[in-house]
Amino acid sequence: MFDKLLQVEERFNEVSELVCQSEVIADMEQYTKLMREMKQLTPVVEKFREYKTAKSTYEESKEMLGDSSLDDDFAEMVKDEFEQSKEDIDRISEELKILLLPRDPNDDKNVIIEIRGGAGGEESALFAGVLYRMYTMYAETKGFKCEVLSASETGLGGFKEISFSVDGDGAYSRFKFESGVHRVQRVPETESQGRIHTSTTTVAVLPEAEEVDFELNDKDLQIDTFRSSGAGGQHINKTSSAIRITHIPTGTVVECQDERSQHKNKEKALKVLRARLYDAEKAKHDAEIAGERKAQVGTGDRSERIRTYNYPQGRVSDHRINLTLYKLEQILNGDLDELIDALITADTAEKLKASQE
Repeated sequence: MFDKLLQVEERFNEVSELVCQSEVIADMEQYTKLMREMKQLTPVVEKFREYKTAKSTYEESKEMLGDSSLDDDFAEMVKDEFEQSKEDIDRISEELKILLLPRDPNDDKNVIIEIRGGAGGEESALFAGVLYRMYTMYAETKGFKCEVLSASETGLGGFKEISFSVDGDGAYSRFKFESGVHRVQRVPETESQGRIHTSTTTVAVLPEAEEVDFELNDKDLQIDTFRSSGAGGQHINKTSSAIRITHIPTGTVVECQDERSQHKNKEKALKVLRARLYDAEKAKHDAEIAGERKAQVGTGDRSERIRTYNYPQGRVSDHRINLTLYKLEQILNGDLDELIDALITADTAEKLKASQE
């Protein structure tokens, strides 16, 4: 571990020097890449230097304790310092093990979240709207920016499906465990007998793919235009500004009709298409690495039931980590940190266990 830490510190010092060079500063792409790398290395290097300080204190106090000429009060103080530094070394060593775990390369990326109504008809579509509101409220507390990419609304204000982007540093790291089937248990407004219904809504969280991550070849794309459709009203335009893009090799189809501009709709559709294809490649890659899949909280599979929202009992249960919180209203109002932090902690513990095995 310490050989690796020395290499990390050496690279950190190298990058620190590079970002100060005028030719690097002039090359925005290289400068941005190096600053991103420096940001990732900083916590590890800071913790390693903290370890070296504790180690130095430990060695010095150990040597001093061997000096029989020390008076009793000073010897007691040195002994306390020795014990404290010993505890610090053990604690920092564990923290360094976690910091050195393989990092998810997508963690810093923006995300595209797709929510689709599942079993339960209109009730499922209404809950898709509840989840959309929950995620956008949470994103707001983190200072992230949300933008609707496409939406298919129902007459009662729900969504058959809605796709939106969340832009912000570390967005994927906060949302990545939301992929899967979300189950809701409640009495629908249309239920006259007061019976509890169970319905499901599917969430997919895709890291936004940059052009360097996934390059689209124009000859693989079939682009069609059509008139926007929806519930009607002044926002529905009369020109063919809506865009449908088909990725011919995979048969993946993306539609976007949210904007009045054909160019903007095409831009958004390509953004979603690139993310979906990148996610499919990522899923294929993850499936090939059995050890990595084992050390994950859930698989990210959209068919996996991950959470239940029970309205009568006011509880939310995450089935992957057996966590139940009786704070349904707060969670639906965007208070997701306790859930997300617990999932991140469990995932880190699984990865640590797998690395030690």
